[in-house]
Amino acid sequence: MTHQNSIRIVSYNEIAMIELDQQDSKVNKWSTGMMLRLNQVIDELEKSSYKAAIFISKKPKIFIAGADIDEIRSLKSVQEFDVAVKQGQTIFSRLEKLNMPVIAAMNGAVAGGGCEFALACDYRIATDDSSTRIGLPETKLGIIPGFGGCVRLPRALGLAGALDIILAGKLLNSNKAFKVGLVDQVVHPNILEKTALDFARTLIGKPKRIKRFQPKGLVNQILESPLGRGVIFSQAQKSVLKATHGHYPAPLKAIEVIKKTYGFSSIESALEIERKAFCEVAVTEVSKNLIHVFDLTEMVKKQTGVENSSISGMPIHHLGILGAGTMGGGVAYVAADKGIEVRMKDISFDAVAKGIKHARSLWEKLAKKRVINEFELQQRLAHVTGGVDFSDFKRTDLVVEAIVEDMEIKKRVFAELASFVRPDAIVVSNTSSLRVNEMQTAYPYPENFAGMHFFNPVDKMPLVEVIRGDKTSDQTIATVFELAKKMGKMPVVVKDGPGFLVNRLLLPYMAEAAFLLQEGQSIDFVDKAYVKHFGMPMGPFALMDEVGLDVCIKVLKIFKKAFGDRIEIAPFMQELETSGKLGKKNKNGFYQYDEKGYRKEVDQTIYSQFKIQIKNSLSEKECIERGIFAMVNECARAMVTDKIVNTSDEVDLAMIMGTGFPPFRGGLLKYADHYGVDQIQNALKGYSIKAPRLEPSPELGEIVKKGGFYKS
Repeated sequence: MTHQNSIRIVSYNEIAMIELDQQDSKVNKWSTGMMLRLNQVIDELEKSSYKAAIFISKKPKIFIAGADIDEIRSLKSVQEFDVAVKQGQTIFSRLEKLNMPVIAAMNGAVAGGGCEFALACDYRIATDDSSTRIGLPETKLGIIPGFGGCVRLPRALGLAGALDIILAGKLLNSNKAFKVGLVDQVVHPNILEKTALDFARTLIGKPKRIKRFQPKGLVNQILESPLGRGVIFSQAQKSVLKATHGHYPAPLKAIEVIKKTYGFSSIESALEIERKAFCEVAVTEVSKNLIHVFDLTEMVKKQTGVENSSISGMPIHHLGILGAGTMGGGVAYVAADKGIEVRMKDISFDAVAKGIKHARSLWEKLAKKRVINEFELQQRLAHVTGGVDFSDFKRTDLVVEAIVEDMEIKKRVFAELASFVRPDAIVVSNTSSLRVNEMQTAYPYPENFAGMHFFNPVDKMPLVEVIRGDKTSDQTIATVFELAKKMGKMPVVVKDGPGFLVNRLLLPYMAEAAFLLQEGQSIDFVDKAYVKHFGMPMGPFALMDEVGLDVCIKVLKIFKKAFGDRIEIAPFMQELETSGKLGKKNKNGFYQYDEKGYRKEVDQTIYSQFKIQIKNSLSEKECIERGIFAMVNECARAMVTDKIVNTSDEVDLAMIMGTGFPPFRGGLLKYADHYGVDQIQNALKGYSIKAPRLEPSPELGEIVKKGGFYKS
């Protein structure tokens, strides 16, 4: 399609106002067509009598969101990437060399290729709107900035500032961007266009600005010296390796490029080095997997949680929360942060106060980082009230139950709640293990009842499992799904069943770790294998401490009751139940903890306490495979027989967002297909000779016949 109207010039006498308004999209993004149109506009500007140019977006809350991911996905070879990237570099260099001052007037997202475009402009003005985020998130897709970002950003901000943004894939708000020198002015959205025009008029007739970072203060001057640069690059590499264990090649490649090009007088030579490096990382399996993860998050934005496209969720304006503990306070925070009125209830005013205090503490952290100001903090906090009775619950559109994990207590509470809420109000349980179908029997309107399982800590963990009971209506699921998205979460709809999805898959992983310890593998050996070599955010023993050892044992028993003999529990886990060890919450688990609850070294006394003789006779490969392949095996059962979820995409999204499964591997099932489900089946057969619990399931056999989880 033609993009003639996607980038159009509006004349303001001597100033060209160039409006970005991509016709075939809700956002502006750099596709081949948009790039060619930009090239035409530059031609027109070069031949015109304009004395200054302003680029401004007509899309709400979007300046330029970056490059077209669909096009990136379609490119396969180094040669194809080289052609595409060279085109972008050439056009942005033409923009940079225009014989007039060029201003980027930015409101909304200025990400990736959008930021690189802005860096090619002479000046940058940003709005203080909360949607304005500026930066280079390419490393999160397994690539590096390729349209000049690795070259121009260090020249604008200096080494330390540029590396901080590029390596972490950061997007800065406008005030932070101004502070580091990424933007020149910050204004209210209503006066962006006027400010840009007034500023452009002051630039007419003046020479083009050649902006180079000038270090201020002795420390910055030392850091920008040849010796200081060496220190910065060395520390940056150490930091990346510590965080990624080398599993993500893009940040290391970015360091390499910046090290080679910083200080180059020839930008053309520097861009060539950047382009070559971009092509090297763009064709890696890691990049393909990270783009797959990006696709998963985009998938959720388009979904409603139900197959019937005519059903949409009801708006939630008033939310009730039963249980004002840490979980309840976290739910109150994510709801009130989006403008929802929240009413918390607990059995004492002290408990209610603790829930509100927890929510407040989360906003105070944002205020301390200057993400919000004091007025915004108070404004959000005003949305949260609480009490010890059901007053105001008649106004609630939806109630979240977050009380103790006891089925009988929950059922009594739901029966009582029914007389204090409207018949059309939706009620959800935040249970992590109890059956939604049984809870529905206690509520007189089961069609309005579902599960909404938040993961702890609520403010940080993105996943929400939306649990459909047998009698839950589509309207209820769509409403809960939409609410989760409004809260900034990634919802996945799952069928009711033991452990739902994530906990069901995690259980064999943690249970197998317990058997590895029983067989003489040390705690730190196993955990380090999973973290350092596989890429998990924490090992299974650290995870069990985080969850709570009492909770792990309780869930193990629930699974044993549900699935019978195929669930085995390591003998020492039975003793652990009465040992007083609860994990992090009482600072007594597999690990030791300091006064603030930070994990320290392994508690070595655990081996003698449970009469375990450490031999470390197994390889890291076997330790990893037994846990990961056990999850794959259980997932086949959950999908093929129990139909817990509909698609492999949902499993991968849930495991990444709910457990931190390594994104660079694409998700549990993407990893399984890449490894080879037939190879996993064979490995499990070998391990099951000594451990029958690892016998590959018939359902996994069906997946093998299909050729993989992602095969239709």
